[in-house]
Amino acid sequence: MPPSTGTTSRTTSRSLLLRNRDFRLLWTGSTTGKYGASVTSVALPLVAVTMLHASTLQVGLLTGATWLPWLLIGLPAGAWVDRLPRRPVMLTADAAALLLFAGIPVAARLGLLSIGYLLATAVLVGTATVFFQTAYTALLPLLVAPEDQAEGNSKLHGSESAAQLAGYGSGGFLVQAIGAANGLFVNAATFAVSFLCVLRIKHREPAKPARTATTRRRGALAAEIRAGLRLTFGDPYLRAMAVCGGASNLALMAYQSILVVFLVREVHLASGTIGALMTGGGIGGIVGAFAARRLAARIGSARALLVFNLAVPCLALLIPLTSQGFGLVFFAIGYSSVSFGVVAGNVLSSTFRQQYCPAGMLGRISASASFLNYGTIPLGAVLGGALGEALGTRTALWITIAGIPAAAMLLWFSPIRRHRDLPTAPAATGTASRPEQVPAANQVP
Repeated sequence: MPPSTGTTSRTTSRSLLLRNRDFRLLWTGSTTGKYGASVTSVALPLVAVTMLHASTLQVGLLTGATWLPWLLIGLPAGAWVDRLPRRPVMLTADAAALLLFAGIPVAARLGLLSIGYLLATAVLVGTATVFFQTAYTALLPLLVAPEDQAEGNSKLHGSESAAQLAGYGSGGFLVQAIGAANGLFVNAATFAVSFLCVLRIKHREPAKPARTATTRRRGALAAEIRAGLRLTFGDPYLRAMAVCGGASNLALMAYQSILVVFLVREVHLASGTIGALMTGGGIGGIVGAFAARRLAARIGSARALLVFNLAVPCLALLIPLTSQGFGLVFFAIGYSSVSFGVVAGNVLSSTFRQQYCPAGMLGRISASASFLNYGTIPLGAVLGGALGEALGTRTALWITIAGIPAAAMLLWFSPIRRHRDLPTAPAATGTASRPEQVPAANQVP
């Protein structure tokens, strides 16, 4: 089904934000949510440390708990999202996250707060995030015309990067001004904004086909999950991007988990200097979001994807050379290059999946890739810590950062290298071109 009347094909040079009301609402809700998530990444660990005197291990478990649902329910969530209208799924997830985050300061005032309470909240919020993110990925192509999807992804990723920087910068101030627990009211408020924005989206998906006795049978969910996995890992383009994403996140989290320790213990930087460096380096992500489609138009989307994932991150190898004084330039260049490459690559890969994949299976394909992408994050954190402990942080940084462009070699040895542009539809003989193998209840929504 074509996009709703608010998402007509491009007939003007005006920004997509100005001419598409539904996209504007989705953009506002997403940007606000990313800001709140960044504030939470500062406030939640501070709640654990300052109010509950949590150990380093407990803080690490708290971080890992937010990603655990991707491993536990990421695959079935994709199948469930493909069965349901995406907008109500997003509304339910927003409402759940709002209540969960608002409950933390309330529990603190009632004397009920504990590490167990925070861990349970982190897992439940992570579960809501799985459903929201999967539904959000599948809804976006229904709100914008195909020729506008690159611009839409660029604006979403760019504004989300900016919101994250603002959240990191203001999170510490908010915690200092109103307290760590009360700072989570800010995140609850951002989910309220996101809820209202999604609620006001006018586009309505057509009713899903009635599920037959065959599709309701026991094991039908497993069959739908397997169908999503077959399309994701049976198609050479989708497989290369999914495996590369998992390997890249393993390396990214491995180096990020020891980066602050390196800057404090090896470079001897103050906390304020570290925050300024990381905030400044994160601007590379904003630049990357808006550079992605421009470079893709100039040299081709497939070639641009290789540049962003393979060539640009090589500059990250400057990070272990960081020292005080002029040596901080190495960090600024290296850290910015990682942000630039990751965000720009995400813009191109997101647009590719939205145009390339069967609409009725986009939820499962997204969840299958995310299962691998996000599932490596906690493993990367453990790997980085172990290498840092055994070899020292500077040596561990050399190893883990080298893994980022090394992971992108998976794209180099895929069919992507042989093309100027990424395909917009599967080949007639490709696995992804046979959606009729999917249970009938899960065809195009």
